[in-house]
Amino acid sequence: MSKRRFSLSEKQLGYAMVAPSLILIAVIVLWPIMLSFWNSLFDYRLNDPSLSQRTLGSEINMERYADNYDFVNKTIEEILAGSSTEEVTSEVENIQQGINERHRTFLAEGDHEAKFNEVLETVRSHYAVKDQSLKYVSIDESFKEDYSAYLTERSEALASLSSEQDGEIATRLSDLSGQMKLMDSSFMKENFVGFGNYAQYLQEPRLWSSIGVTTLFTVISVFFELVLGLAIALLINRAFIGRGAVRASVLVPWAIPTAVSAMIWKFLYDGQSGVVAHYFEQLGIIQDAGQLLTTSAGAIFSIIFTDVWKTTPYMALLLLAGLQTIPNQLYESAQVDGANAWNRFYKITLPMLRSTILVALLFRTLDAFRVFDLIYVLTGGGPANATEAVSVYAYKVLFAQQNFGAGSALSVIVFICVAIISTLFIRFIGSDLMAGKQKG
Repeated sequence: MSKRRFSLSEKQLGYAMVAPSLILIAVIVLWPIMLSFWNSLFDYRLNDPSLSQRTLGSEINMERYADNYDFVNKTIEEILAGSSTEEVTSEVENIQQGINERHRTFLAEGDHEAKFNEVLETVRSHYAVKDQSLKYVSIDESFKEDYSAYLTERSEALASLSSEQDGEIATRLSDLSGQMKLMDSSFMKENFVGFGNYAQYLQEPRLWSSIGVTTLFTVISVFFELVLGLAIALLINRAFIGRGAVRASVLVPWAIPTAVSAMIWKFLYDGQSGVVAHYFEQLGIIQDAGQLLTTSAGAIFSIIFTDVWKTTPYMALLLLAGLQTIPNQLYESAQVDGANAWNRFYKITLPMLRSTILVALLFRTLDAFRVFDLIYVLTGGGPANATEAVSVYAYKVLFAQQNFGAGSALSVIVFICVAIISTLFIRFIGSDLMAGKQKG
């Protein structure tokens, strides 16, 4: 009985020790992924005021509404005080009446009046509304549609009327039209689209093109990095004079930040002043020095060459660590038995390095598939999207276009691709380790 109590206590202690790590993983890793997935379910765009908030129903941005309602009323009073034509006076008075009627209807609902007055006072004091329950208020869909349609219709009528006027009155009418459009933008659309963003982009040729570019870049760069990294690891694993200096110098490209490396190589690839572009042309690798960054094939070659130059030392470092775990007695015994250098490499080195190679390939493949800074700095995804990796595409949609919904969907797609690659590699690594244990 006491033995069972001790075992249970030990198990609970183990869970207690692991719990902080699990919580940390959940906060740092899972939370951003879940937030991206949640954003991807909405047509969420910061460049469109009516879609700048995730909404499951009709809402109004009270801060923007109160601010523009105040401006609209002031502009109306100024126009009525300075207007000299009956047509302008009649139109503006009708607009004032229509807006005030709808505004009173809005205030009569629930606690909207109290919230509006509090927000208006905050806005007039030149402070931002931080309380989300004050800033975003639910409204009836039919009321929103009527109010929005009225503002749009009368704004267009004012724009047409202002073109028929002269001087200051024309300017004020134009200002009022613009303010009413801004007031209309305070009405938030219901923008929950479910998996609509995924359906849209999975049918988008540009997405599949970017995935193809990413896959091509990953396969070719990782292959050359593995081959060259293994060769360098075998070289610096041998004992020779100055081995420490060689090891240190080999790691220099990897120690340079990727963005800095990309900027350096961008100058080296330049068709007019780039040294590398000049010698590539002299050696016959390319026909013209300007081809490296201005043609599709040249740009892809450039990013792969730069990545291989920068990351091969990292691969060599991982493989060197694996080489140093292989006992020298195995090589000495094989040499005594008459095995040549190739046989020793094929029969001893490669089998003993298999797990290390798989781990190195896992790290580099995931890193290469998520490539962003190298391509963004070196080519920007050009020319004509020829080097646009899927991460670069997601960045352009998410930040350049400020389309958070679609950009988040692309980010989740990248995460799914990386998860699939990780799962495949882990299965291979796990089966290899189990096979090694059984042999042992």
